[in-house]
Amino acid sequence: MITTKLKIRMSLHDAHYAGNLVDGARLLNLFGDVATELLIRYDGDEGLFRAYTLIEFLASVYAGDFLEVTGKIVKVGKTSRAMEFEAYKIITPAPEFGETAALVLDEPLLVCKAAGTCVTPRDKQRLIKK
Repeated sequence: MITTKLKIRMSLHDAHYAGNLVDGARLLNLFGDVATELLIRYDGDEGLFRAYTLIEFLASVYAGDFLEVTGKIVKVGKTSRAMEFEAYKIITPAPEFGETAALVLDEPLLVCKAAGTCVTPRDKQRLIKK
C-alpha cells in the first residue's frame, strides 16, 4: 500500500503552552498534511478527511523538537481510504550542553499515533489503480 513521511521541526510558533509545549492539535494538522499527500498519490485529488477513529498522545512535544511523521493507506473502499499515522520525535534540544545544542535520539520516540478515514468522491478519482 502507499506510505509517505515528512520531517519537520517544531518552532516557537507551534508552542501553545508554558514551557514551549506544542499543542496536540498541531500533530493532527501534520497527520492531515500526510493524509492529503497520500490521497493525491493514490487518487490524484486531495479528498476530504472524514473522521479519526483513534488518537493517542504518548509523549510531549516541545518547540525545537524534530518530528518524523508517517502515514499509510491500510484499506481502500470505493471512496473511503482507511489510514494510520505515527509521529516520532527524532531530535530534541539539549540546552544543558549550550543554548544551540541538540541531540539525535538513539531510538525515535513515538509521541502520537492515530487512525482515520478519508474520502475521495468517485468523480474526483482520476488515477488508474493497478
